[in-house]
Amino acid sequence: MHPQIEALFDQAESRYLKPEELGLLNQYVDSLPARLTAYRTLRDRELDIMQPVADQLQAELPQEKLEQLERAIKNALLTLRYCAMGMLLNDDTFVKERLVGWLGGTMSLYNNATINTTLYRLLHQRLSEVLGNSTTSLLTPHLLMAQTLLHELTPQT
Repeated sequence: MHPQIEALFDQAESRYLKPEELGLLNQYVDSLPARLTAYRTLRDRELDIMQPVADQLQAELPQEKLEQLERAIKNALLTLRYCAMGMLLNDDTFVKERLVGWLGGTMSLYNNATINTTLYRLLHQRLSEVLGNSTTSLLTPHLLMAQTLLHELTPQT
């Protein structure tokens, strides 16, 4: 859950919410149906989203080893799942905390900057096709944060 919303619930015993806090809570609740729909779509159409991305990635980077492409796709799939949960919860810190640990270890072992750049470009394109722009916009901030982390954790050659 969004940290600010969670903090509001923690303060319930000491006072009622201020108007601006109620506004924040209202905004969170109002956006929940769209976030739930987007999450369900991602869950139900994961293969439909990722398979064309994987096929196109292999077509665009035929010089890369299949093992490296598969590893990058698996990482992107896990990242997409974390981002989907972050979107559902409306919580950037959830995504960041989950990704830093395992991405840091993975990126220090494998330098896939070229693969990841292409992969996330294709993933964004595919998400826009499948989800539409308004639904994709709910997920985009989380994916961009994940990409930024990925870039920061990838060793520079």
